[in-house]
Amino acid sequence: MRESNVPAVTIRPAAPEDLAAIGRLGALLVRVHHEFDALRFIAAAPHTERAYASFLGAQLAEPDVVILAAERDGEVLGYTYAGVEGNDYMSLRGPAGVLHDIVVDPAHRGQGVGRMLLSATLAALEARGAPRVVLSTAERNEPAQRLFARAGFRRTMIEMTREMGGDIS
Repeated sequence: MRESNVPAVTIRPAAPEDLAAIGRLGALLVRVHHEFDALRFIAAAPHTERAYASFLGAQLAEPDVVILAAERDGEVLGYTYAGVEGNDYMSLRGPAGVLHDIVVDPAHRGQGVGRMLLSATLAALEARGAPRVVLSTAERNEPAQRLFARAGFRRTMIEMTREMGGDIS
């Protein structure tokens, strides 16, 4: 239950003025995944925040893309980036919404912000005609996996990674 003196969180379409905060959160996503598995996930670089913001800024006007921001009192607490895609033969998948990013600032986790972002993103993807939504999550990201399971997602794929150069036994 929310304290009456704590402003509500608003989930809304991201805007250009949100891009600096979204870039910071995107760089956080990169750093956390790199910490999970430095061989699999890229490391953040000094330009990562700016590059993330620039990439997502270019996506804002795309009709099949959903970028939502969670905001309280003008502060961006988290965001999602998703899109509606057609057949993907490499993934053996038909048309679907694809959730690429969902990030909540660590200072605001545990307050339902991620759940609110996920719910609003699913609704936006459904409104754009997505018959299903798929996503990938890091093996070690158990809090995200619990959020997704509570929202009705089921496991359908397991990614496996092998570094080259070792013997096959």
